[in-house]
Amino acid sequence: MKTILEICREVADLAATKRPNDLFDSHSQQEAIFLSVAKSALDSLMRFGDWQELIKDGVLRTVENVDRYAVKDFAPDFYCLINNTVYIKDRNERIIGAITPAQWAKDKVLVHDGTGIKFKIQNGMFKFLTPPAGNIKIAFQYRSNNVVWDFNTFAEKSEITANTDVPIFDEYLVKLAILWRWLKRSGLDYAEEYEEYRREIKKRFGSDLALKDINPAKQYAFEPQGVIIHVESSNK
Repeated sequence: MKTILEICREVADLAATKRPNDLFDSHSQQEAIFLSVAKSALDSLMRFGDWQELIKDGVLRTVENVDRYAVKDFAPDFYCLINNTVYIKDRNERIIGAITPAQWAKDKVLVHDGTGIKFKIQNGMFKFLTPPAGNIKIAFQYRSNNVVWDFNTFAEKSEITANTDVPIFDEYLVKLAILWRWLKRSGLDYAEEYEEYRREIKKRFGSDLALKDINPAKQYAFEPQGVIIHVESSNK
């Protein structure tokens, strides 16, 4: 378990440059570069795909005659929904799914038959096609936008705020992600380091995919299964 400062120091050793002492030293350009690169590396890793470390459970309780809910109110660290994991927690465990923009527009124009619950996520809101009944417990899984946790309190955070913050991701992968970015930022050749990083991230992400979630919701042939709303990104 290494802090972000310790990882940056190891990167400095590999890059044969001066070790950072304080990533938040506003008077040092070297420290500022390391902090900027570290933030970029962690943000990119978070956006890469549905890491097991980032998958969390969320719950939305509906209110009578309300058809939209701010995601931040019930999932403050929400980044994106995990494909097909939304279900109504009742004795039937009914699965519901997000609908496409085309289907949303079609159902808005046509007369909706009132069966099922249809929604979309837009502008940070859960928006339902028609207001569902009150006090329905809608459970879902989502990817968190947290990238580090506080060394002392273990609280997760979406951004580095202290030298002692610990990355949520594998420390070796984080080191590689910072290394090639630092070399690129410094105008040095980074091709070999970048390729090593790409190999490692694919290996680590593939290992995560081997751990499949078991959806406890009972499925029925007549119920919608939702659509894929997020897949692995190729962002660096």
